[in-house]
Order: sequence, then structure tokens, then C-alpha cells
Amino acid sequence: MFRRGGGGGSRFEAKYRVYPVSFIDKTQLENGDKVILPPSALDRLASLRIDYPMLFQICNPKEKKTSHCGVLEFVADEGHAYIPYWMMQNLLLSEGDLVKFSSISLSKGTYVKLRPHTSDFLDISNPKAVLEMTLRNYSCLTKGDAILVNYNNKRYFIDIVETQPGDAVTIIETDCEVDFAPPLDYVEPQKVFPAKGAAAGASGSASAAAAGKASKSEEQEEEPQPSFVPFAGQARRLDGKPQSSVSIPIPQKREEAGASSSFGN
Repeated sequence: MFRRGGGGGSRFEAKYRVYPVSFIDKTQLENGDKVILPPSALDRLASLRIDYPMLFQICNPKEKKTSHCGVLEFVADEGHAYIPYWMMQNLLLSEGDLVKFSSISLSKGTYVKLRPHTSDFLDISNPKAVLEMTLRNYSCLTKGDAILVNYNNKRYFIDIVETQPGDAVTIIETDCEVDFAPPLDYVEPQKVFPAKGAAAGASGSASAAAAGKASKSEEQEEEPQPSFVPFAGQARRLDGKPQSSVSIPIPQKREEAGASSSFGN
């Protein structure tokens, strides 16, 4: 079951039959990447020069699928390992399939690009905070995996699109830049352009209306403003007989008007 690596160093390798963590009533482990291994694995790891925290590569040789995980406890039945069900889905595993666990050392992540499966994840009041809380339960991230986020009794799957500096990184005690790609179900809104004829007609109507307003404005400006004319009105005879001629008052200059007024007085 165990193998010793060459080159003077030791590497833990073992094969176990895997089952979901729900089989041992530890469904809370679905919110992370921790697995349960048997006690013999701890004995073996203690005798090897293993980097801490303990990280493992999980490989499904049949499907040539690989992922990475941490370990929480060593209480599984011998020959068995219990892992989150979302991890089994990533590795295309069924209950009781045989997989290989290998100890591994990963670089600390500096950049991670994530992509939600559905747009409703972005409808959460604070998706960044929810994601940060969830990632605290993860030891490492693997490019191509889809991790699970449980929030408000709803399950959200998030794709790991990119990791740097490698295709698998540890996110324990590290400052990691996180970027988001558009959700898988995101649809780019289509731009609606008006028909050429309608656009031309609308443009012509607008131009004509503008021209009409301008012309009307000019006419109003050219119209002479009425001015006050002293002693204007219709002449009448004192005896009541009709006037044979009509006099047209001539506007006087300001000085003449003043002089007439003085003369009258």
C-alpha cells in the first residue's frame, strides 16, 4: 500500500477506496477540501520528512484526473478514505473506486481566477465576503476543478479557471489576488440599432422642426415692437357730426413733445 520514493527522500503514496464524507456523518466537510485517512497513514507520514501543512495529490488513474487536498483526521477504516462529494465529481469517481494519494508540496498562490457557474451567485449581497469565508476551509486550489460554495441553503459551484504560479497552489496563510470571469450562463446583451429608413426619417423630421423653430424665431425678432405714441386715437367733432377727414397723428420727437407740453401749459 505504501511506497518509498527515490533520491534519498521519502514520499508518501497509498491507494485507498474512496467514499463520500456523508458516509461517516461529516457532511460539514463538503464546505472545503479536507479528507479523512486511516490511522496507518498517519504512522507512515510521521516517519517521513513531510512538509507541513500536509497536502496530497489525488489521482484517478482510470480517467487520468487529478486534484489536490488537505487532511483533517486519521480515523477512517483501513483501506478507506472519505472525501467531499464535489471532489468525487471532479475526479469522476464512484463509491468504492480505488484512487492514489501522494504527498506533495505546493507553492503559495499569488493569483486565482474564478468563474461562477450561474449568475445568481453575483446576486448575493456580498459575494466576495462569502467566497473569502469559504476559501478558509480550503488548503489548495487546482486549475480545472469546480469547488462548492454553500450559502443560505443554496449550493453554488465555482470553476478554478487559472492559478499562479502553477496549476495547483496552496492558499494557506498567503495573500492571493482573486479575479472573476463572467458566469457560465452569462449572455451578452444585444445592441439594438434603428433601421436606416427610420433613422433618416427621424433625422429629417428633427432637422425640419429645428429649421421651423429657427425661422419662427427670426420672424419674431424682425417684428417691430409697438411703441407709445402720444395723443393717438380717432378724432371726433364736438357737435357730434361725422368727421369728413381722418387725421393721422405723426409721432413727435422727444424734444418736440416736451415743447408742446410746455406750450399748452
